[in-house]
Amino acid sequence: MTTGYCSKGTIGKAGGRFLLTVCAVMVLIPAAASAGDLPPFVGEMKTHVTKYEDTLVEIARANDIGFNELRSANPYVDPWMPGADVKLVLPTRHLLPDAVRRGIVINLPEMRLYLYGPDGGTVESHPIGVGREGLSTPVGTTKVVRKVVGPIWRPTDRMRKEHPELPVEVGPGPENPMGTHAMYLGWDQYAIHGTDKPYAIGRRASSGCIRMYPEDIIKVFPKTAVGTSVTVVNQPVKAAWIDGRLYVEAHPPLDQAMMIEEQGGRPFYDMTDEDMKQILRIAGDREDLLDWAKIRAVIRNRQGYPVAVAEDPGIVADAPAAVEPEPAESAGPPVRKAAYGPEQEKHAEKAPVAPADEEVAPSPAAYGPYLPVRHPDIYNVNG
Repeated sequence: MTTGYCSKGTIGKAGGRFLLTVCAVMVLIPAAASAGDLPPFVGEMKTHVTKYEDTLVEIARANDIGFNELRSANPYVDPWMPGADVKLVLPTRHLLPDAVRRGIVINLPEMRLYLYGPDGGTVESHPIGVGREGLSTPVGTTKVVRKVVGPIWRPTDRMRKEHPELPVEVGPGPENPMGTHAMYLGWDQYAIHGTDKPYAIGRRASSGCIRMYPEDIIKVFPKTAVGTSVTVVNQPVKAAWIDGRLYVEAHPPLDQAMMIEEQGGRPFYDMTDEDMKQILRIAGDREDLLDWAKIRAVIRNRQGYPVAVAEDPGIVADAPAAVEPEPAESAGPPVRKAAYGPEQEKHAEKAPVAPADEEVAPSPAAYGPYLPVRHPDIYNVNG
């Protein structure tokens, strides 16, 4: 089993800053001789049985995964009150992106960073936060040009125009949106950094920067030299052969990620031509083995972990069993009794009553099986 934490932060550069969050599950694959020997995945699937006081935000950080990752894998679970004894799927196995296996690779739809070792024979993965709509993190290739411990955050002109009350700068300390460490990129005003708001990891909440859990940026920082290449891709669907089985891993595209954030729910996804081309390319001359019913289900559900959609009989006979999680809460709407046991009712009776003139947010139960989780403070101006 693999557990980890995420870190979040804001990056600053002369004239402005962007908040970039990178969350990840840190998993090191045993050293291989070269990138060609590296397995096409990192990590192993896990499950978690909840306690009544758990929230998805806390569970995500404790297992080094992003909030939207965990929610997509368990779409019928109340993110704030999952209830006691609910079995969650933890999406902690990830197919490697279809990109150069060198330096840092960031896949925006899954909101995850991959850090390859110097020889390409090892890889670790961490969740991240990326740019929100209108302030997207760019796709392409750049490199780390500067590293700073204790970065200074300076709002950009756009931020100061929208929020004149912002300070001219924020120095190192617990209130710095960039966290404790920053790695500035060749793209002007973009960086990979920590954060002072870890609950925003795994969300589109930054001004374009890449945020990481505080504990993750501390791990990645010393392993990343100035000059390290950074490749950013947009691959909502990934595929790879593992032990004679073709696995497909599908994530919500970036525009749908914001819909999940703001409205709750899981939209219906159609298979695009690009999705089909990617799967057929990886299937190669074994496309006749593909189970298209399974593939359509994986694309439709977009639960963010690998699912086997084909088997090569000549190889599978001697291979380990397929990794197929059985999410207890994904077959239908949640059972509300599990979320509101005697302990919850006891605590609810002690909850303070808001004054009559104070605006009160609707209770989570009012939203039904899909709950909006837009926290006003994570969509802040700080990068």
